[in-house]
Amino acid sequence: MIVVSNNGFNKVEAWRSIIVVPLSTSPMQRRRGPTAILLPKGMAGLRQESIVLCHQVTTLDRAKLVARIGELPLASLQRVDEGLRTALALP
Repeated sequence: MIVVSNNGFNKVEAWRSIIVVPLSTSPMQRRRGPTAILLPKGMAGLRQESIVLCHQVTTLDRAKLVARIGELPLASLQRVDEGLRTALALP
């Protein structure tokens, strides 16, 4: 999962819902178009090449997020942002 909710909300313990985008390691997901963002193995601690599924943005209770494995570099975050804009039809 990649946490994409506003850090201001994320820091408020009483705010239970965290907005996330799931990851997949399935090569078939690469064909999903501009809402599927490829991340190479090793980036931000990923053990396998992974695909960010921006078209499946969702919320989770913060208790389900138990470990932070890394942080994406700015260029990758910008690609995820573009994938989310495409998936959500944002300007």
